[in-house]
Amino acid sequence: MRGLMAGTILGSFGALARLSCAPLFGIACATLSLNFLAFASPVLAEEKPRTPGPEALTLGQAVEIALGTNPLLRATASGQELAVAQLREAQAGWLPTLQVGETVTRSNNAVFVFGSLLEQRQFSAADFSLNRLNDPAAYTNWRSYANLQVPIFNQLQTVAKVEQSRLGVRQAQAQQDYTAQHLRFEVIRAYYGVLVQEANKEVADESVRSAEAELKRMKDRFQTGAVVESELLAMQVQLADFRQRQIQAGGNVAVAYAALCSAMGIPIGSPVRLASTAMERSFTVADQGQLMEAALSSRPDFRHAQMDVEVKHQGTRAAKGQYLPQLNLFASVGNSAENLGTSGSDYAFGANLSINLFDGGRYPRLRQAQAAEIMAHARQDHLADQVRLEVVQVREQFLAAQERLKVASESVQQADEALRMVRDRYNGGLTTITEVLRSQTAQLQAKTSLLGARYDYFVGYANVLLATGGLNDVHAFTDRGSASAPLIERGDR
Repeated sequence: MRGLMAGTILGSFGALARLSCAPLFGIACATLSLNFLAFASPVLAEEKPRTPGPEALTLGQAVEIALGTNPLLRATASGQELAVAQLREAQAGWLPTLQVGETVTRSNNAVFVFGSLLEQRQFSAADFSLNRLNDPAAYTNWRSYANLQVPIFNQLQTVAKVEQSRLGVRQAQAQQDYTAQHLRFEVIRAYYGVLVQEANKEVADESVRSAEAELKRMKDRFQTGAVVESELLAMQVQLADFRQRQIQAGGNVAVAYAALCSAMGIPIGSPVRLASTAMERSFTVADQGQLMEAALSSRPDFRHAQMDVEVKHQGTRAAKGQYLPQLNLFASVGNSAENLGTSGSDYAFGANLSINLFDGGRYPRLRQAQAAEIMAHARQDHLADQVRLEVVQVREQFLAAQERLKVASESVQQADEALRMVRDRYNGGLTTITEVLRSQTAQLQAKTSLLGARYDYFVGYANVLLATGGLNDVHAFTDRGSASAPLIERGDR
């Protein structure tokens, strides 16, 4: 947060000038307040982004890294390649099949010898003798052949399978879109989580520094009798509490960076520094009905469910097609020879029409396909209800965060004023150090709540985009971007 400190220098000098005659304890409290307001208060001057370095990451860059390295997206990309391969396999059902082969047979079977001689065009009058017909010598037949089969109509099986495979490719794309949107959301949440935890850490550091300086001054005043021992002990307790907050804040920063690395798909512990701390933006969402309509038309998981209904419908179509006949064309050429020197060639072509008059498993297969289609419709309807509910939830959460942000901003100002008034009363001997410490803690909590509300506001807007299927980029969170989801608008403060 080094870039934020420059915006507070003038305000700090003004505060110090006003408090030049106040006790040093009050000065420390005011310094803590002013330094925190440099980040937390939305009414201050525009925040300055931190200076990017070679390893500094913008939100857009973090998302690009996640989309390129996260294993979940690599898995869904492989799933899409699998679906394309399955489509090509299904389309091959329309192509003819060609088979070539070579067989060699040696036998003294009378029928085999008689037929082989005919195939090879080697039959002669002498082969009609009874001895040669009834007890022929062993004979060798080399048979080379090529068989071609052309499917004309195969009970709608190929048509249904191709259509199912095409839907499978679209489902794989929807799954990839779904995973990509969730990855963007996780990166957004982790990215702003780092920003907020770093801000909390700086607030904790500043509170410890201020408390340490004040404790030193109070010890000096205690030596002169200007401060009683109970007040000194109370300040020591306050310092211990601030140090505990500082320790916890440091751990939270480490966890936040680990979460960001995990979301980006890079090793946890990789050196990462964020390029910007700008969190001064305003978002607007449409009404509930419009968001529901957008979600049901854009969400990848709902589109996946819709296509699953069509896949099951094609399964029913294929099951019904088993009651229809099959029609295939065929052709074959062959060559038969006793050895490579002599041979006889032949060919055949024709058509094959067949119908299955009885198949005991045909009707059960049809009932299974129909039941699967009914189940797919039911799952789609259930998911539609879940989508509507999720839209209501995320919209209300966003609106609540928006209102909390307004209230928290006001609370910070009120806490600052309350601390000033209590400090003045303490200086005038009208209240105790306990009241001052309570006001100081309330001020710190108010500012921490403001950071939490701002985080919930940004993440809540990302959640609205995700719930409506519109988190296709992160332009809405960049300085000059705009929300890409339908019916969701963005404006700058």
